[in-house]
Amino acid sequence: MEGLRRGLSRWKRYHIQVHLADEALLLPLTVRPRDTLSDLRAQLVGQGVSSWKRTFYYNAQRLDDHQTVRDVRLQDGSVLLLVSDPR
Repeated sequence: MEGLRRGLSRWKRYHIQVHLADEALLLPLTVRPRDTLSDLRAQLVGQGVSSWKRTFYYNAQRLDDHQTVRDVRLQDGSVLLLVSDPR
């Protein structure tokens, strides 16, 4: 049964949104449980949004690029915050 769940998870998709705080934009993304935050950054670049020197936050926690959607426990309808690094 666990193998079946793992097999089905690669077909699962979540529709999330990324809030760009600096530009007051809310961008929709479709992600898979195994996608990393680096993959999300690549999707944003594909939409013409630079995520260079910006950090993702979810539920007031800073996220690292190596973490997956599953690690962070994102679900359908989740909203990530993308904030410029204070430097």
